Amino acid sequence: MDDGDVKNLMNRIAEALERLAPAAATPNVPADADAFIWHADASRLEPVHEVNRLDIAQLVGIDRARDTLLLNTRTFSDGYPANNALLWGARGMGKSSLVKAVHGTVAEESEGSLVMVEIHREDLSSLPKLLSVLRESERKFILFCDDLSFDADDTTYKSLKAMLEGGIEGRPKNVLFYATSNRRHLMPRDMIENERSTGINPGEAVEEKVSLSDRFGLWLGFHNCDQATFFEILEKYVDRYGLDIDRDTLHAEAIEWSMTRGARSGRVAWQYIQDLAGRQQKTLD
Repeated sequence: MDDGDVKNLMNRIAEALERLAPAAATPNVPADADAFIWHADASRLEPVHEVNRLDIAQLVGIDRARDTLLLNTRTFSDGYPANNALLWGARGMGKSSLVKAVHGTVAEESEGSLVMVEIHREDLSSLPKLLSVLRESERKFILFCDDLSFDADDTTYKSLKAMLEGGIEGRPKNVLFYATSNRRHLMPRDMIENERSTGINPGEAVEEKVSLSDRFGLWLGFHNCDQATFFEILEKYVDRYGLDIDRDTLHAEAIEWSMTRGARSGRVAWQYIQDLAGRQQKTLD
């Protein structure tokens, strides 16, 4: 076999290998939606054509957080510097609902130029790949992670730290990161306390754990609502959906409902409204 035959054989082998394992297609951002879910296993953005969200006017008792996040998002959408945001605090008080409502409001104002991409906590290790996709787009993105927290031996928070600040590439200018969590420092208190008690340099170990939350420029706290706010939330729902119930009966039933749940929150109020609508055989459209 001469050199020409060897060269032809090698070319045929290379072509066969390419057919068996073609180069991975570079994912892009489809133009037919303004909300997506990132699937890390397939490196794919799945469009969400109908986002499950409330109108921003329905969010009661979180006025300061609402106004702050709305202004930050509008500033970003207009092309000016803005901060990553951590919405932390009491469960069921509208953290996730606020992020989705704010995106819906600003996306409508900007005619779809602002996009929301949801990434699951367990997929944070794929952030570099996702950012490389978003970086190439002319649109602006709110990267949203709901219920963000980390447990012992979980090192994926380091990927997030590098993305927020500190990495060589850093966060793309067309991407903001919004996260919700029940924990202000994103890690359980006992995990931080263990670092203090067992670490060779406990101060340094603790600093590494809590420095992640420091990389969010906005901290928006959510707290359990009082009874007056709870009633206001319920009354807005009743008026919006045309439910037939007088205020005294509404308040009495809502108090009983909240006592059985052991909490007053926007989520508990919505669960009561669904029960009330079901009893009255009305839809919540």
